[in-house]
Formats: sequence, structure tokens, C-alpha cells
Amino acid sequence: MRVAAAIVLAPLAIALAYAGGWLWAFLVTLVSIGLFAEWLMVVGATAVALTGTGTIVLAIMGFCVAFGALKLAVIIGCIGGAVIVLLAGGKRVWAASGFAYAAAALLASILARQDPVDGFAALMFVLLVVWATDIGGYFAGRGIGGPKLWPRVSPKKTWAGALGGFAASLVVAAGFAAGGLGKAVPLLLVSAILSVVSQLGDLFESAVKRRFGVKDSSHLIPGHGGLMDRLDGFVAAILMAWIIGFLRHGVHSAGSGLMVW
Repeated sequence: MRVAAAIVLAPLAIALAYAGGWLWAFLVTLVSIGLFAEWLMVVGATAVALTGTGTIVLAIMGFCVAFGALKLAVIIGCIGGAVIVLLAGGKRVWAASGFAYAAAALLASILARQDPVDGFAALMFVLLVVWATDIGGYFAGRGIGGPKLWPRVSPKKTWAGALGGFAASLVVAAGFAAGGLGKAVPLLLVSAILSVVSQLGDLFESAVKRRFGVKDSSHLIPGHGGLMDRLDGFVAAILMAWIIGFLRHGVHSAGSGLMVW
């Protein structure tokens, strides 16, 4: 079931990433709304007003960013975040954190793709690094085993799995360099950073679920659990990737900032 779901969903994600524009923004917006809704369920803040407000604000933000109104999207996001804090009562810190998590995923994913030259390559690089980290970690962890990475938070993860995922991510970077899509040394360094950040994102999500005694964020994706379960590493990695690209080439050229050195 896990493999079948991946076979269906991965090509769809790649196709929409290739299309870019409003199609990619639409997918990212839907996913971000789903992330926020799942976060609220995990932390036990399931008030309809919270979910509804977050849904509306994230939808408007996605529309604004897709059509070039980034400043307006940020302003609306700040106002929406403040409203969520007011509505959340005793869960205000957790609700605000979930909204920030979803909004960051939305903005970074859309902005990284908006680079007209290297946006798709950058997005695929991040996706493949995250996927390679997951797959390499799974097989190395199962095949080698050994000491646990952080048993209190994620009992199944091992140091062997972490190193296996890290090594697999470097193969992706080497492949991009061999294909003429970037210089080897910078891509290897970026891949190493993104792989580590991806695994930290996975552990962060596991820690949140452990804090609230939840196994899966939902059962939306057969064999994978929920969106948070499947995208925890990607959210952390795409945010870090956009920050790197932004620091080098600016807000709307983050793709080239990540890939061109």
C-alpha cells in the first residue's frame, strides 16, 4: 500500500511542479491547509473557528503569492496568525506554531519554484534529496540496525539509518553534477545540509506527536499516514533551501541561488 500510494502521488507532484505557476501554487496551498488542519488535530485544538480561519488565510496567501503579491500575502499571514492566537485560548502557542509551520511550507514551496530559470531544477533537487534520505534511511536502518538515534522520540530510527539516508542524498547531488545541473562540491554541501535538516524535521514532527500521544497525524495517505507524516522532512528542507537561495540571489531567484554557484 505504501509503495502503491507513492507510485500514484509522486508523478502527480512532479507533473505539477514541472507545470509551475498557479497549478503548483494550488497544490501547495491545498497541502498547506491540510498540514495546518492535521497539526490542530494532533495538538487537540480542533475548534471549527481555528481550522476555518487558517484555511481562509492560507488560501488567500497562496493566491496572492501565485499572482505576485508577496507583500500582501505576508501582511495577511501576520493578521491571520494574530487572529488564530486570539481564537486558540489555552492552545495559542501550539496553534500559532502550526500556522507558522504551514505558512512557511506554503511560501517556501511556491517561491522556490517561481525562479523562471532554475526553479524546477531546484525544486526537484530538494524533493529528490528528501526522498533519497527517506529511502536510504529506511533500507540502512532495516538492513544494518544498531544503536537508536533518539529512542524516546522515534523508537525505530537508528544511527545507521541516519547515515544511510545522508549517503543516499549525496548520490543525488552527484547525479545532478554529472548531468551538468550544477557544480559538484557546492551541490554536495547543499545536499548534506538539506539531508540533515530533513531528518531533523522528521524528528521534530515525531516529537510533537509523541508530546500529544499521537501515532499518525491522520490516515489521509494509505500506508503513509497523514500529510505531516509524509512531508515533515520536505517542509524543513524546502524552507532551508529557500533561505539559502534567498541569501544568495534574492526572494524570487532562490532557485538559481540554490543551484548556481
